[in-house]
Parts: sequence; C-alpha cells; structure tokens
Amino acid sequence: MTKRRVIPGFGISMGFTITYMSAVILIPLAVLFLKAAGVGWAEWRVLLGSPRVIAATRLTFGLSAAAAGVSVLLGLLVTWVLVRYRFPGRRLLDSMVDLPFALPTAVAGITLTAIYGKTGWIGSHIAHTAAWVRDTWHPAGWLGEQVASWADFGAVYSPLGIFIALTFIGFPFVVRTLQPVMEDLGHEIEEAAATLGAGRFTVFRRVILPLLVPALVTGFTLAFARAIGEYGSVIFISGNLPMKTEVLPLLIVSQLEQFNYQAAAVIAAGMLTISFILLFVINLLQRRLDWQNR
Repeated sequence: MTKRRVIPGFGISMGFTITYMSAVILIPLAVLFLKAAGVGWAEWRVLLGSPRVIAATRLTFGLSAAAAGVSVLLGLLVTWVLVRYRFPGRRLLDSMVDLPFALPTAVAGITLTAIYGKTGWIGSHIAHTAAWVRDTWHPAGWLGEQVASWADFGAVYSPLGIFIALTFIGFPFVVRTLQPVMEDLGHEIEEAAATLGAGRFTVFRRVILPLLVPALVTGFTLAFARAIGEYGSVIFISGNLPMKTEVLPLLIVSQLEQFNYQAAAVIAAGMLTISFILLFVINLLQRRLDWQNR
C-alpha cells in the first residue's frame, strides 16, 4: 500500500518555495542592488563615507543593539512572572504584551512623545532631574549636551527617546520567543538540583539559564532586526536632527523625498549588507549554542 502524503512531494513543494521566496524576497533585493550598482564605486565610497551617513549608522545599530539587550532582560523577567506565577489579571497582562504588535508605529511614536515629552507624565520628571543636574554639576561634552536636551525637551529629541521607542517595539519579540520554551521546562531538573544542595540562584544560573540562552539569542535577534528598520515611531520622538538623532531609515526616506533614488538605494544596500552580516553571525552563535545543549 502506497503511503499518501498530505503535502505534495519534494519537487512541487521545493518549486513553490523557491518561487515564493524569489517573488517576495530575492527579486526585490536584487532590484535594490541593481539600482545601487548604477552608481560607481567612487560614489559609493563618498555616500557611505559621508559624516551624516556614518553618524546615522552608528546611532541606528548602536541603539538597536542596546534596545535589544534591554528587551532581553525585561523580557526574561516578564516571561518568568507570566509562566511561573498565577495571579489575578495574568491573562490580561499576557495580552498586553502583544499591544506593540497591533499598535501602528505612528500611533506608538505619538504616544511615546506625549508621555516622555517635557510636559508628559514621565518626561516632566526627566526634565526636572536633568535641569537639576545641569545647574548643579554642569556636565560638559556629549553628556552635557544630552543633559541640556533632556532639561529642555524631556526624553524626546534625543538618543534616549529613540532608545525608548526601539525597546517598546522590540520587547514583545523576546517575550513571545522565550515563553513557550520556559513553559516546556519541567520542574524535575530544578528539584533534582535543589536536593543536591543548590540554592535558588545557583539553580537558575547553572540549570535554567543555559537552557534559555538559545531562545534569548533568538529573541535578541528578532528585536535587533526589528529595531534596525524601525521608522514610524522613531520619526516622532527623535526630532530627526542630522548628525544627532537621525537614523538610517529616515535618511533613506529623506533621499527619496529629494528624488535621489540612487543615493537612497546605495544607503539601503549598505544598511542591508551590514544587517545581513550581523544577523548571520548571531545565527551562527545560536546554532553553536543549540549544538552544545544537545
């Protein structure tokens, strides 16, 4: 008796997969690089080496990595509470984690700007504290500029505001990646470690955390990738100041608005190349961690 497959054979499935991936991913990316290839290498170096592009690149990737790292720490804490404890309103709190997924990024940017602005609930306290630091300690250099900005505007129009926005949109990725892994962890290994005399912190550090590291790396990767391309929420809270609070997606859009399509394609291609290399390295690290845990 021939065993019938629910899904068609390898040939049909692979053909459909390649066609779909080509239409949705490969062809658009190829067109982007072809558009960028119309510019000579000398102009590539001029565009990608300009101070404005370099400053935007540092700000984008630096704050994206920092926001993803904080999202991992916050996501681990929130997931631990949601999985390990039972309390009234737990399901409501669990549903609220998905709000950044459903909320339009422009609405998120307006909301964060209202909250963290100088007259906002949190921004007013930041402005008051920054004004006290400015008048008392008189910090100089980059820190002095940031403190002065916080005193005048709150957390908005500064890298701090971008960091808050990127953490807001990346945090759910960590929770939803970590939650099923933590739910599948049995209590037997923890009980066995406890019977051998291990304390709570030792059990968490030596038994639980190593099992969660691959999921944490995956959550970091998703949050990092999401933050790199974020545009809608950042444009409202950053102020879009060149060389200070301008991110790469905004710089690309500004080139498109000036009908400088080739420059936008070159910047986008450079951004895509850096993102691919970083994500490839992170995926290699994740595979190595998965192999070590087997």
